[in-house]
Amino acid sequence: MLKEGYTLMHEHVTIDLSGVKNDQDCHLNCYEETVKEFKKLYEYGVRNIVEVTNIGMGRDIAYIQNVEKETGINILKSTGCYKEPFIPENMLALSTEELANVMIHEIDDGFDGFDAHAEMIGEVGTSKNEWKESERRLFDASIIAHKKTGKPIYTHTTLSTLALEQAEYLTAGGGKPEKVVIGHVDLSGDLDMIISVLKTGVNVGFDTIGKNNYLPDEKRIEMLLALEKLGLLGQVVLSEDLTRKTHLKYKGGIGYSYLFETFLPNLRKAGMKEESIDLMLKENPAKIFGE
Repeated sequence: MLKEGYTLMHEHVTIDLSGVKNDQDCHLNCYEETVKEFKKLYEYGVRNIVEVTNIGMGRDIAYIQNVEKETGINILKSTGCYKEPFIPENMLALSTEELANVMIHEIDDGFDGFDAHAEMIGEVGTSKNEWKESERRLFDASIIAHKKTGKPIYTHTTLSTLALEQAEYLTAGGGKPEKVVIGHVDLSGDLDMIISVLKTGVNVGFDTIGKNNYLPDEKRIEMLLALEKLGLLGQVVLSEDLTRKTHLKYKGGIGYSYLFETFLPNLRKAGMKEESIDLMLKENPAKIFGE
């Protein structure tokens, strides 16, 4: 399933949240620029990208497949829904079991009209400091689909809130902790909280790298070095989670290669071992996908 090389575990090839946010910058549909940046990622050794855009987020399977063909990068696609207020009305009307069946169908039978299957359940999220009823049903449906298909679950935490609650809920419901990733924990800047999440056995995403307006990367580096000393990097994955046109280089943003051009060099300078970097970008993704 995964090609040999680096894996970015939480990215958006294309996404459209512009309707709810009333901001066209949130419609990431810069095909030529994305292809250009992904070709650069390929040069840096990236062979896999987990695309966590799902139902209601502007998921476009044809677009993704075209990017795959032009760049040679293996793009793993996702199923499920995001969080309020981005859950489509027709999905809100479904029961937990019906939601699970949608996910299972896209995993087992594939996306309707395409020769492609979902490999990830996600990103499934909670609101800031609040777990709404519709979001709870999505988590319950994700657990059902995960147990039926064995596919991993990747969550969204809004600014890291409810990260521990998500981990405890998914594992208590029968989710295999080694196949669960709690997303965006790095935004908290709270090492103790992150350690408490890791103690449940799940994985965590340091997946907003480069978003210095939320948290300086110096803090991310400090926390990763601390986790390395504690021997906990075997449960950490890395990504950037770019979602806007202005995140791309042609609009003055950091671009998809920032992780390799800026963050990893700084991480190495700070003393991170190369085997630890390979752990987060190669070995951990392979374990999560059961390879």
